[in-house]
Amino acid sequence: MIITCPNCNKQFKIDYSLIPDEGRDLQCGSCNHIWFHDNQENNNEVLELKEEIINEDIETKAKKNEDKIEEKQQPEEIVKNEINNKKKEKNSEKQKNTTTHKKTENKGSKFFSYLIVFIISFAALIILLDTLKTPLINVFPGLEIILFNLFETLQDIKLFIIDLF
Repeated sequence: MIITCPNCNKQFKIDYSLIPDEGRDLQCGSCNHIWFHDNQENNNEVLELKEEIINEDIETKAKKNEDKIEEKQQPEEIVKNEINNKKKEKNSEKQKNTTTHKKTENKGSKFFSYLIVFIISFAALIILLDTLKTPLINVFPGLEIILFNLFETLQDIKLFIIDLF
């Protein structure tokens, strides 16, 4: 039998034989609330589970659900196949259209990409050489003149570009 605490609504499973017909005091294990429980409050009928009826109901419901699922899947598969076919057609059309544009654009965009990479790499090399100028000169004394000339050339290029604007 299941008894519910009136204070915290916690439910307890208690053996029916532990409570006499006249009732008894019970204490909740969660909130320690004490109350009087009378057996006459509960319905004394013992519920019996009829397994045959339940199993038959479950089997029929399962069959109905399977039938419904199969019916739903067939139209869904047809619609999915149609959608996939349309997508494939659109993609093939797009590929045909873009391949002609890409061939002409690739040459110009490749050159521009390589130019940008070259300029960034060159700038990084200059920054690295400027940062490590003193240790490099200590290891290779002949580099001092080369680095000085490189930095003077870069300064001249910078002034030339400024004069153009």
